[in-house]
Amino acid sequence: MNRYVIKAALAGSAFAVALGGVAAPAYAQRDPAYAAARSSGQVGEKMDGYLGIVGSESVELRRIVNDINIKRRAVYSERAQATNATLEEYALTAGCQAILATKPGEKYQAPDGSWQTRTSAAPMRDSRCP
Repeated sequence: MNRYVIKAALAGSAFAVALGGVAAPAYAQRDPAYAAARSSGQVGEKMDGYLGIVGSESVELRRIVNDINIKRRAVYSERAQATNATLEEYALTAGCQAILATKPGEKYQAPDGSWQTRTSAAPMRDSRCP
């Protein structure tokens, strides 16, 4: 199986993982601090599949982001191994899907590394995205 086929096969499950739905099911969806940070643009989805802090950080914000990213990495590692992909390939696919799923007003990382605010238009995505 070539890497593009693997990436396409990973896209569906990576989508759920990237959104925090599998990697941090209860925490990411129910934590009002995470929801507030996401909607206010303090955190955003990065190209590498992880959550990033946009602008200044607090101890609490860093704790939330680290907790979610640790859970994401654990899921990415497990799923990558199960699909014969590298952790980086799986995480990139998850990042592509998470960025695609952002809602208007939320932050995401563009291919050039800059933070962008999602509009009603499609987000800028890396050319390696499936």
